[in-house]
Amino acid sequence: MSKTVLPDDLWRRLEPLLPKPRKNRHVQYAGRKPSGLRRIVTGILFVLRTGIPWRHLPATSDFPSGFTCLRHLRQWQTAGIWQRFFEIMLAELQATHQIDWYRALVDSASVRAPCGGEKTGPNPTDRRKLGSKHHMLTDANGIPLAVTLTGANRHDVTQLLPLVDNIPHVKGKPGAPRFRPKHVQGDRAYDSEPHRKSLKKRG
Repeated sequence: MSKTVLPDDLWRRLEPLLPKPRKNRHVQYAGRKPSGLRRIVTGILFVLRTGIPWRHLPATSDFPSGFTCLRHLRQWQTAGIWQRFFEIMLAELQATHQIDWYRALVDSASVRAPCGGEKTGPNPTDRRKLGSKHHMLTDANGIPLAVTLTGANRHDVTQLLPLVDNIPHVKGKPGAPRFRPKHVQGDRAYDSEPHRKSLKKRG
């Protein structure tokens, strides 16, 4: 299962970015050995793909417990590892001419968040139950370029400019990195003349 969830070529790109565990452990910490990094990443991807709760992820030969995977997910997020990996993948796509900068598309999707959290809010489309809203900007082919997270009660248009500003400077070709699409397209939720003017100022 591990190679199905985390293929070798993807692991080769991600492994150099992950912090390596200390080789010499003091005798006072003797006991169960730390979980392998690839097993942890496999567990993280399995939960994100299937949507099962972290507490329901059992420790197996393919991955450790859900609590271990969640702890590392948060630590690596704080350390900026996922963002660096994201930018590396974008650079590879840019180098092979797979990113279409002519048109960017923006949209959002709400998900339930019954446990609450900082970026949650009453969802007006789900009887005001707690939820979060994922906002995403992609290129014309659907490749993600920027993502933000808010409470489910935030209006879509409030994240239009933050999404555009969060597009990383994508390397991969000679010259200056690319970070501005030529056009931005969204549905009626993004219909705002002040935002049109702000986008024009950004080029």
